[in-house]
Amino acid sequence: MKSLHSKIDNWFVRSGYKLSRVFAIIFGIIWGIDGYLKFQNNLAGSLSDMISGAAQGQPSWLQPWFSFWTTQAASNPVFWTYLVGALELSLAFALIAGFLRKTAYSGGFILSLFIWAVPEGFGGAYGPGATDIGTGIVYAMTFLFLLMLNASHGTDPYTLDARIEKKVSWWKALAELKY
Repeated sequence: MKSLHSKIDNWFVRSGYKLSRVFAIIFGIIWGIDGYLKFQNNLAGSLSDMISGAAQGQPSWLQPWFSFWTTQAASNPVFWTYLVGALELSLAFALIAGFLRKTAYSGGFILSLFIWAVPEGFGGAYGPGATDIGTGIVYAMTFLFLLMLNASHGTDPYTLDARIEKKVSWWKALAELKY
């Protein structure tokens, strides 16, 4: 007779696609909320201050990086805020629907690193009392996890990509990692 642990382990293996789909949907909802909030509360008006605040306490060799982005944000804050918001909403759709997963996961990784490196200031100053490295790096690692799931399990039958791949032969190159 199988042990309870064995039954649970087997359930996780049998339910891998469903679990990864649920995980991606929840992650997509988080990105959707984040993207929606970019268009609220006059975030564009405070973007430059947010970036210059992230520069506080950073090593001197990083100051040119933050100066560049503070200047960019000050020159056109609405463009940058809405661009990031639109990218976040696009990621939310891709995660929830399972659309262009390889492209979305790779783009989400890069966007997460960008968010971590600019407005989050690499997670804040790394001096005495620092307790958090920021959320952007955690999001980036989550996208890598999703990319690895995609690579190791192949086409997820519960995605929009799986439906498109049945009708469009070249779609798999955009949606799946070769394994």
